[in-house]
Amino acid sequence: MNWYLQVLKKYAEFNGRARRKEYWMFALFNIIFLIVAMIIDNVAKTTIGELPYGLFYFVYAFAVLIPGLAVGVRRLHDVGKSGWMMFLIFIPIIGGIWLLVLFCMDGVIGQNEYGANPKEIASN
Repeated sequence: MNWYLQVLKKYAEFNGRARRKEYWMFALFNIIFLIVAMIIDNVAKTTIGELPYGLFYFVYAFAVLIPGLAVGVRRLHDVGKSGWMMFLIFIPIIGGIWLLVLFCMDGVIGQNEYGANPKEIASN
């Protein structure tokens, strides 16, 4: 949960680097909270027609859109890629797979053009 809160504290910080753990813990808690929001929508009957999500889901998803993009860009910086690589998601199938591979890769050891290695900073 600390990793999730750390991403929220860096709400729109697109500079620097993010460890794999920071990105994937944010993704995990984000999915959990989206499922909870979907359940709340179904219980509160705020869904959109026959869809399983509604008001609470969209409010939460909109609230974490910027932090999600920011941590994704910082994750790409950690593997030595530009944040503009996030646009790969718009290439059908291959773009999403390529981003997934980049998000799973270990970060560049030592300093790169985007800053110091977050693993080395955490161990000091």
